[in-house]
Amino acid sequence: MHPISARLRHRAGIVCTGLLLVSIASLLIAGLTGSVAIPLADLPGALHELFDGRPETLAATLLDLRASRALTAFVTGATLSLAGVMMQTLLRNPLADPYVLGISAGSAVGALTALMFMCAAWMVDVAAFAGAVVVSMLLYWLARRDMRGGSAAEGGTALLLLTGTILSSACVALITLMLSIAPESRLRSMVFWMIGDLSGAPLRWLPWLVLLAGLVFALRAARAMNVLALHAEAASTLGIRVGPLRKGLFFCSGLLTAGAVSTAGSIGFVGLIVPHACRFAFGPDHRVLIPAATLAGGAYLVLADTLARTVIAPQQLPVGVVTALIGTPVFLYQLHRLRKS
Repeated sequence: MHPISARLRHRAGIVCTGLLLVSIASLLIAGLTGSVAIPLADLPGALHELFDGRPETLAATLLDLRASRALTAFVTGATLSLAGVMMQTLLRNPLADPYVLGISAGSAVGALTALMFMCAAWMVDVAAFAGAVVVSMLLYWLARRDMRGGSAAEGGTALLLLTGTILSSACVALITLMLSIAPESRLRSMVFWMIGDLSGAPLRWLPWLVLLAGLVFALRAARAMNVLALHAEAASTLGIRVGPLRKGLFFCSGLLTAGAVSTAGSIGFVGLIVPHACRFAFGPDHRVLIPAATLAGGAYLVLADTLARTVIAPQQLPVGVVTALIGTPVFLYQLHRLRKS
C-alpha cells in the first residue's frame, strides 16, 4: 500500500472515530436532558426496557420520546451537511449551502400550500418533497446545457447560481403571498415550518435511506470531487467525466435537501457552517471531509435541538432559531478567516 494512502486511511479513521463518539455522546445528552432530567444511573434500566419494547418507567418513556426526536435531528443535520459539501463542490464556493439554488424555497411553497388548506401531516411532507423536486427539475431544464456540457468554468457555475437565485426569488414571492392571506389559525404552524422545527417530526426510515444513498455516491466520487474543486478547468484532461459528475452532484444534493426540508422545515446554517468548519479543521480532501461533515452535522443539530427545547423549558424554541443564532457569528468568523487566507 502506498504510504500516503496508508496515512490518509489512518487519519480518516481517527477523525471519523472521534466524531462518531461525539455523535453518540450528543444522542445521550439529548436523551437525558429536558424539562424533566433522567438521572444517569437510570439510563441502563431505561435502555433495557426500550430494547425489550416495553417502556414502563418514566425514565424509559421519556427516553423513548427524546430518542425519536434526537435521531430525527441527527439524520436531518447529517443530510443537510452532506448536501452542503456537494453544493460547495458543484459551485466551487466554500460559502455555498444546500438552499442556495432555491430547492428549499420550492419545498416551502409546497408545504405551506398544504398547511394553508389544513392537509394531513403526511400530505404536508409529500407536498414539501414534491415542491423541491419540481424546482430541481425546472432548474435543471433551464441550466441543462451547462450541466450536459460539463463545463466547470466560473461562467458555468455563475449561470447555475443565477438561475437558482431567480427561481428562489419567485418562490419567496409566493411564500409571502400565502403568509399574507393565510387564516390566523394556520399562520403559526406555517411560520414554525418556515423557521425549522423538529417538535412534530416523526422518526421515519426514508430519510436514513436517502442519507445512506447520498453518502455512498459521495464517497465513491470523492477523488473526482477533489479534482473538480481544485482543478476545475483541467478536470476533463485529468480523466474526470465532469458532466456526469456535476449532474450527479446536482441531483444528489437536491434529493438530500428535499428529504431534510420535508422532514423538519427550513433549518438554516447547518449545511453552510458545518462543512466549512470541517474543511478548516480536517483539510479539503473529500475522502475525509465527507464522512466528517456528515457526522459533525448530525451531532450539531442534535445539540442545537436539545438547547432549543431546554433553554426556556417547558416552552420550546424552533431549532432553526438556535442554528441561526449560533450560525451567524460562526459564519462571520469563517468569512473573516477566508478573507485573511
